[in-house]
Amino acid sequence: MNGEPVIPKQTNSAFIGTDLEARLRNGNLDTLVVVGVITNNSVEATVRMAGNLGFQTYLVADGCFTFARTDWSGTARSADDVHAMSLANMDSEYCTVTTANLLLSDQS
Repeated sequence: MNGEPVIPKQTNSAFIGTDLEARLRNGNLDTLVVVGVITNNSVEATVRMAGNLGFQTYLVADGCFTFARTDWSGTARSADDVHAMSLANMDSEYCTVTTANLLLSDQS
């Protein structure tokens, strides 16, 4: 939207090399809703850091996506599998994973 701040990301985490944390703290904002691309990279790095910084963080599962990858042992994993594992890695430790419908209905 017009007039909204845009904070260009420098690394995989939106908190590194930006003033995002300062802006949130100065605005007395402690709750984040995260969506984005790539679930297992930039989204995960940002969510982990948000959780570590003490923000109440909601990750919208259907507001993110990723790509198929080959795992360390050489097994091909679908994008859905990579996405689901990344969500599982973050849920309950760094954030609350939810869906857009649940978040908008305030039942997350």
